Amino acid sequence: MGVSLLSSSPAFLVFLAFSTFCLLADPALGITRHYKFDVKLHNVTRLCHTKSIVSVNGQFPGPRIVAREGDQLLIKVVNHVPNNISIHWHGIRQLRSGWADGPAYVTQCPIQTGQSYVYNFTIIGQRGTLFWHAHISWLRATLYGPIVILPKRGVPYPFAKPYKEVPIIFGEWFNADPEAVISQALQTGGGPNVSDAYTINGLPGPLYNCSAKDTFKLKVKPGKTYLLRLINAALNDELFFGIANHTLTVVDVDAIYVKPFEIETLLITPGQTTNVILKTKPKYPNATFLMTARPYVTGQGTFDNSTVAGILEYESLPSNLHSSISLEKLPLFKPILPALNDTSFATNFASKLRSLGSAQYPANVPRKVDKNFFFTVGLGTSPCQHNQTCQGPNGTKFAASVNNVSFAMPTTALLQAHFFGQSNGVYTPDFPSSPIIPFNYTGTPPNNTMVSNGTKVVVLPFNTSVELVMQDTSILGAESHPLHLHGFNFFVVGQGFGNFDPNKDPVKFNLIDPVERNTVGVPSGGWVAIRFLADNPGVWFMHCHLEVHTSWGLKMAWIVLDGELPNQKLMTPPADLPKC
Repeated sequence: MGVSLLSSSPAFLVFLAFSTFCLLADPALGITRHYKFDVKLHNVTRLCHTKSIVSVNGQFPGPRIVAREGDQLLIKVVNHVPNNISIHWHGIRQLRSGWADGPAYVTQCPIQTGQSYVYNFTIIGQRGTLFWHAHISWLRATLYGPIVILPKRGVPYPFAKPYKEVPIIFGEWFNADPEAVISQALQTGGGPNVSDAYTINGLPGPLYNCSAKDTFKLKVKPGKTYLLRLINAALNDELFFGIANHTLTVVDVDAIYVKPFEIETLLITPGQTTNVILKTKPKYPNATFLMTARPYVTGQGTFDNSTVAGILEYESLPSNLHSSISLEKLPLFKPILPALNDTSFATNFASKLRSLGSAQYPANVPRKVDKNFFFTVGLGTSPCQHNQTCQGPNGTKFAASVNNVSFAMPTTALLQAHFFGQSNGVYTPDFPSSPIIPFNYTGTPPNNTMVSNGTKVVVLPFNTSVELVMQDTSILGAESHPLHLHGFNFFVVGQGFGNFDPNKDPVKFNLIDPVERNTVGVPSGGWVAIRFLADNPGVWFMHCHLEVHTSWGLKMAWIVLDGELPNQKLMTPPADLPKC
């Protein structure tokens, strides 16, 4: 098998059991890694509640993918459950390999019961932490797992090599079936029921009833350095996270190195990843420490107001302490997290993130902009069907939109329709580049909160440099929206509160070392400006990573046309591409 990539933990041994490594002739080109994902139902008990969940290889969370920059991945997904399935490799750029991106009805039809599909892609120019998750309905509530991308062999981290690396993935646990939760909400038009717990690596921890034994424990040694690979896979909540009496150093976000900075607490939105360095205390502290996460809340709807906790536990006891001393008798320290609605903390944390901007890892921000876009993102309403009582505002149904267009999912995959020139009746290339009817976006909302509906896309020529300003609206209340762009990283060149001012705000943009991401929070009652180069042909989804907002229509798609050269063209579809 060769040299182990990570420590031989039980999770990693499982990873070895179902993956095989096939070395290519030139190690500089990377190797090909084969995985098999059997999507099956299996019983899991949390909060003293046992239910059947959709999972991969009988694991919850799902198996860890480990690869190096430059490696090719061939992941065969076999669907053994009644649900349609698709898997998204969140944050992987999928250069020319859009058929492997995964969002159902955007780049592929879903994998139907009894069918399979091989996702085939190569990791190019990325290293750090990402994750995979289901990308259809709310199945990602239980279908998710880490992606660990190591640097090429012989290439060190731009920080001291850690003693150990530990993926920590946050999730949400529903005692009910999440598919039933969103189905009921869409039918009634009201907000969905919230989760019953948050989880760390699938475990809710001691602050929930009946969960003391279901607690994630991170055992550490004094005087060591640990790299914690943090992932927010929660469906609907941004999370604050901290470890009592310990400082963390942020070194990487969304698989991009950043200028290191120290924090006691961080904010991570659904869809985001953050790598932090934890330096343990030099001597055994004679105590244990809680690591906790709880939501950052900006909207006016209900939310899961609870806290997930894991335990940081020091391993080695000093010789003057009797080995029989129980850990339960040691003092237990708890971190102090920001208030639930602490937007100033969220803003300050985001402002500290800067690209490394070194010669080896430059920040290639587009300086010249070919096309400018201004998108409003927020909530709205849609009419209640005739002879039906709806639970949304004033008897309507909740909806969400971009530029007042609530995206209607097609029944044919957009990428297939585009590639084969069969777009007629599937989508229209007329997504508005700015709001059709401008208004005071963060002031008093308009009387008419109804959204329009359509399957509209933006079409971009290859290598177009784009500047996009995303503006939150006060319709049904201002709210933070973590927007995720498939197929690209982007640079966050500016953000602010109130309405974006096209005359005053751009002069303050950071074009030197802005943070590079794939998911960014549009501030509550504010705006964020991003830039990216459309150098990846295909159809690329963009949506709010709060799953309820995506279900309500806060999503759209970009089509990037082929370039003139062969290496600028989308690859042909694989023979096993699922059919609708």
